[in-house]
Amino acid sequence: MKPRMLLILAASLFLSGIHAADWPRFLGPADDCSSPETGLLKKWPASGPKKLWEVEKSAGYACPAVAGGWCVIFHGGGGRETIEGLVAATGARKWKHDYAAEYLPQFGAGEGPRSSPVIAGGRVFVAGIAGDLHCLDLSTGKVVWHRELAKEYRLSPTFFGRAGSPLVVDGKLIVSLGTEDGKSLVALDPATGRELWAAKSPWGASYASPIPAILHGKKCVLAFQGGMDKPPTGGLLVVDAADGRVLASVPHRAEMWASVSVSSPVVAGSRVFIAEAYTEGGLCVEIAPDFSAKPAWRAKTFDTYLTTAVHHAGLLFGFAGMSQQNAELACHDAATGRELWRDDLGGKFQRGSLLRADGAFLALGENGDLAWLTLDARGAKVIAHAKLFDAGETWTLPALSNGLLYVSQNQPGAGGTKPRIICYDFAAPKK
Repeated sequence: MKPRMLLILAASLFLSGIHAADWPRFLGPADDCSSPETGLLKKWPASGPKKLWEVEKSAGYACPAVAGGWCVIFHGGGGRETIEGLVAATGARKWKHDYAAEYLPQFGAGEGPRSSPVIAGGRVFVAGIAGDLHCLDLSTGKVVWHRELAKEYRLSPTFFGRAGSPLVVDGKLIVSLGTEDGKSLVALDPATGRELWAAKSPWGASYASPIPAILHGKKCVLAFQGGMDKPPTGGLLVVDAADGRVLASVPHRAEMWASVSVSSPVVAGSRVFIAEAYTEGGLCVEIAPDFSAKPAWRAKTFDTYLTTAVHHAGLLFGFAGMSQQNAELACHDAATGRELWRDDLGGKFQRGSLLRADGAFLALGENGDLAWLTLDARGAKVIAHAKLFDAGETWTLPALSNGLLYVSQNQPGAGGTKPRIICYDFAAPKK
């Protein structure tokens, strides 16, 4: 960005009283669907929050990555994938890199990438649906390095292509891989793409993105793995971030062969929650100081599917249910697993997503509804609600950065709207 634009953005944030933060990766700056931002707009007119800009995109479910004044988007279809760098404040397109990505959708799935870009150290890391892994310069979009993982590794088959977003942690680029010779996760050098270590497990890549965690003082990577294998296998891997040693593995996979795990792990102290939505539901795992692991509790009806639960104040909140008809927002006690309540929020949100910020929760419904909620052990209360658009498959978690909310419309909608990224002004006026 030009220095003048950065100064204008910084001044506007100061005047609005916003405590700003980047959103450099899929689940936010802390990898837990939360943002430290404060001073956000909690009340809207009937028309909803103010739209600042929008840009059309092609197919896909990627969450924008926002950092350093940049918004990076990822989309594709028709045998190609596209990575674009936009000015975060205005949506102006500054650079674009696209490439051939041959992928034939199966089982009724749509086209386009499922994983999201990651910004770290002035670079962008993007894993495509067919196994292309790119490292780009954030300011120019030029390719720093590129690896064709499908050709370089013997990747195990998947139902819907490659889907887990990369992760940069402890100076390493972590990629959920899943190979025929048992490389479940790999760590690469972010500067060169060279392999540093491989976590060995027969569990293939799922659709859940790995997250970092510090457990008992050790930097770890948590991955909910399980690919297209018969009989179906998979579960939670706890991996030493330093050398790739598998410290713990806990099986948890649906009994059905044609099943996928999408929700990322959720850390709650020394416990890790994982969930799938076909037959087994939720599992909370206790990790001991010696990294032995055992189930703390199970909750078959806490079956988060397409989005990830949020842990806050000893409670787990998430949209549970595999189908639109039975999906509800549920709350469970993280210590005991006991369900405290569930609420369908009027049937509008279905298999929605949650983002915690500024003392409340943003819920984005899969058909374009947005609401501020207060959530606690007693229930859910809607503070504000707006219909942003009417389009299905809005499963992508929004990105919140510097008082702006970035929402992905993934399907054509009512009124002729096309798939797009929409940026809304979320900075509350200074009193």
